[in-house]
Amino acid sequence: MASDDRVEIWTDGGCKPNPGPGGWAAILRFRGVEKELSGYDRATTNNRMELTAAATGLEALKKPSRVIVYTDSEYVKNGITRWMTGWVRRNWRGAAGDPVKNMDLWQRLLEAEKPHKVEWKWVRGHNGNVMNERADRLATEARERLG
Repeated sequence: MASDDRVEIWTDGGCKPNPGPGGWAAILRFRGVEKELSGYDRATTNNRMELTAAATGLEALKKPSRVIVYTDSEYVKNGITRWMTGWVRRNWRGAAGDPVKNMDLWQRLLEAEKPHKVEWKWVRGHNGNVMNERADRLATEARERLG
């Protein structure tokens, strides 16, 4: 499959204050066509908004695809690429035996990822990356719609 057959998804989410009102955004790009998704929650956390952005972006794909998901959340990147296997093996318990936080969204993300071949890439937030900054703006605008 050629590299132009890959879907890029840029995600971001956040709250102000944390916890508090939050917004999330996902920008999907495929062969030069872009689609913006965003939403909000009145009472949430940064991590929940980051997870919602990633899950919603993947759920928006209409067929199995090769995907690169860009996130500025180390929590999302490490959770899905490093910690998930152990959580599932331990019946959604962390290494210390406590229930995994945000389990509902981790399960949603895992299900959303299933039909696709996904590469997860972490990008430094607020560091001049145009697409990350754009996703951040969309998530902030979504949160501010609550006002």
